[in-house]
Amino acid sequence: MTQITSNLSSPLQTPGQQTGCTLDVIVHAIDAHDKELQLINEQIHKNPELAFEEFKAHDNITTLLEDLGFSVTKHAYGLATAFVAEYGSGGRVVAFNAEYDALPGIGHACGHNLIATSSIGAFLGVVAALKASTLPGRVRLIGTPAEEDGGGKIKLIEAGAYEDVDACLMVHPAAHKRFPDGVTGVSYVTSNAIVKFRARFTGKPAHAAGAPWQGINALDAVCLSYNGVSMLRQQIQPHERIHGVIVEGGTKPNVITASGTVDYFCRSTSLEEAEALKDRVIKCFDGAAIATGCSVEYETREAYADLRPNKALCANYDSAMATLGFPVASSGATQPGSTDMGNVTYVCPGFHGGFAVPADPGAFNHTPSFTKAAGTSKAYELAINTAKGMAVVGWNVLSDDSLAERVRIDFEEDKKMREASRR
Repeated sequence: MTQITSNLSSPLQTPGQQTGCTLDVIVHAIDAHDKELQLINEQIHKNPELAFEEFKAHDNITTLLEDLGFSVTKHAYGLATAFVAEYGSGGRVVAFNAEYDALPGIGHACGHNLIATSSIGAFLGVVAALKASTLPGRVRLIGTPAEEDGGGKIKLIEAGAYEDVDACLMVHPAAHKRFPDGVTGVSYVTSNAIVKFRARFTGKPAHAAGAPWQGINALDAVCLSYNGVSMLRQQIQPHERIHGVIVEGGTKPNVITASGTVDYFCRSTSLEEAEALKDRVIKCFDGAAIATGCSVEYETREAYADLRPNKALCANYDSAMATLGFPVASSGATQPGSTDMGNVTYVCPGFHGGFAVPADPGAFNHTPSFTKAAGTSKAYELAINTAKGMAVVGWNVLSDDSLAERVRIDFEEDKKMREASRR
């Protein structure tokens, strides 16, 4: 997910419930593990791995957790690079998502090393609070591979990883220029849904000079469909996006192309709208197939739902960060990027805040400049600040019945609103 903005004019009001004693316990616990957290952050950043190939990150994080005395389920839920660690018993369950996949060619240009580090730190903070209390409750750290491609969290949802979770939290970095002056981040962030598909055109090969009339050109179908989508963009909503690439378009100029393949993404503010947009794009491909005489087949990939942040969790994070001295802004703006954390917010109350990382002018997520920014000591320091805020919120959900009930009610109300919009 990228491009986080904020809006100071729409604050969310709910006070934090942490006591000064518990706050000190959380902060001290996270600071006490500074050396280990710095190391894991550096290890992930310096060893970028693509979706479902994050073996070094998986092994380094699970080794750290085991060294700290935690029982860890490696290769969890049937995913080779997922893991789960949990502490506590009974009561409610708070989970933190740790992402650690990178991007092809540019490494950790979305700062997932910082996401993993902040979630590990938050987990350790809540563990310390539980140890210092007599209250029931469980805190869970979920290693979530393949956010950038493949929908790792969707597979975890399908495997039941979030079935008993009362609140799931994580934060995401972005270049500091995406935020207003005077704040360290933003709590209430929404994002677009995305649906992905591949189209394969099948034609008939022929010699392009000797007998081109005997061929059916799949490359022509690819070009027609691409141009059709380009024309369609004039008629779509301002918040909608369509992106595509040609994956296969032939091998030799003197052979009529028999097979052509394209990958397309369609984004909108909800899954329903994104699916409707995809249907319009599909018509461009169907028309191209008819016009050229090709056949076309479609392969649908994982759809990322729009992000539905829980207002009570966001408000509590606002309060926690203010108490810690790291004020954040609230925002209701929908971001053009997409994340599989959106799918998590459909099945349990979720928080996906953003935090500002100093970066060179013009640096944005998914650029080499942001890879550099995500590896700095300052970025690590800011990730640790957010870890403390998330830990406070996590503890509050476990220890404060009234907050937990507000979180539940907000989730149920949002669920009803989603269902009503489908009718």
